[in-house]
Amino acid sequence: MGNIEEIEKILSNPQSLSSFAMGQDDVNVLCTHGKIKIWFGRQVSDVVIGQVLIGISIVDASSVHECDIVCPFEEITDYESHEYVLVSYARTNDGYRTTFNVPFSSKTALFHLAESISKNLKNKNINIDIYWIGNDTDIILLYDKLSNIDGWKIKQVKYKDEGKDK
Repeated sequence: MGNIEEIEKILSNPQSLSSFAMGQDDVNVLCTHGKIKIWFGRQVSDVVIGQVLIGISIVDASSVHECDIVCPFEEITDYESHEYVLVSYARTNDGYRTTFNVPFSSKTALFHLAESISKNLKNKNINIDIYWIGNDTDIILLYDKLSNIDGWKIKQVKYKDEGKDK
């Protein structure tokens, strides 16, 4: 459970949230009303990757991550078998440039996304964008869901209108 005093202080502010940053040393999650931006550092554990993705899916199952992948035509069905939703594809010199939506309502898709993030972290830090319909209450609920992760804390809170930082 998140720090009750922190949550009450944020909710007592009369302005709506503009952005809310939270995380730990190896993960930063920046929430706004339409998007969640996540940075995963190379040292983050697979468990934490899963906790973050599942936490988002619990708060807003309609969330979606859009990813572009270049692959042979035959691999498109592999992604679809992991419940990725094909949005578009076009032939290129290297194969097919595809755009998929990863629905957070699908545990299969989330598991595959987590595997992909973990695999790519071997080479570099990863940034992903997730689109959601979250509001102030959802942002606080997400903080509460993720606050059980070791070292999880509020990093920055910005409110609309005043540009006021906490």
